[in-house]
Amino acid sequence: MNDIIISVSELTKRFGNFTAVDRISFDVRRGEIFGFLGANGAGKTTAMRMLCGLSYPSSGNGVVAGYDVLTEGEKIKRHIGYMSQRFSLYNDLTVGENMRLFAGIYGLSRKQTEQRISELLMQLNFSSERNTLVSSLPLGWKQKLSFAIASIHKPEVIFLDEPTGGVDPVTRRQFWEMIYEAAEKGTTIFVTTHYMDEAEYCSRVSIMVDGKIRALDTPSRLKQQFSAKSMDEVFRTLARGAERGM
Repeated sequence: MNDIIISVSELTKRFGNFTAVDRISFDVRRGEIFGFLGANGAGKTTAMRMLCGLSYPSSGNGVVAGYDVLTEGEKIKRHIGYMSQRFSLYNDLTVGENMRLFAGIYGLSRKQTEQRISELLMQLNFSSERNTLVSSLPLGWKQKLSFAIASIHKPEVIFLDEPTGGVDPVTRRQFWEMIYEAAEKGTTIFVTTHYMDEAEYCSRVSIMVDGKIRALDTPSRLKQQFSAKSMDEVFRTLARGAERGM
């Protein structure tokens, strides 16, 4: 089995004369929690959109879960999970209806759908909430449900775009427990975050500045390399030289 689940080489995205993502290269292993960091305007969201099949590169190469980012964007979308900071579930539907809807979008059969809904509700301790409207759930519960739905079709890779924004520290810790559990089962987690303490939880971290990857290693090695006590110090050291806004 190939251990590399995401492979990127010289991936570039230009908008006219502006280069948002400038020849980035990296590999992500199966079951890894890969932190993808960068200040606002660094290019990380543009890069993630290319990896998710939502935008096509201007040049370079990339493969996600066995599919080419240049030619197979639609296949990538069907074989990954995605969760954004902006809550994407339907508030006017129940927990169970949301799960059924997204399972259908991902192509699960009726039998597979009901089986996965039961499994996920049990994992979340949400069995009693199946018929609860999503609008009435606390934010932390919504985030957990959103993560569960991103994994409903058992994708090999789940992309999380600042998933814990706005939630309290206890809920953030619980959310990261879900991430660890998924990774232990072999799911690759590709996560952006602006909480530098969360960067410490990642297997490896890349830091983008002005469209380029300026550092990529384990949190402990990055702190050693930059003589820093925390990932926040590492990030600030690199971001200080950014020409685009922080």
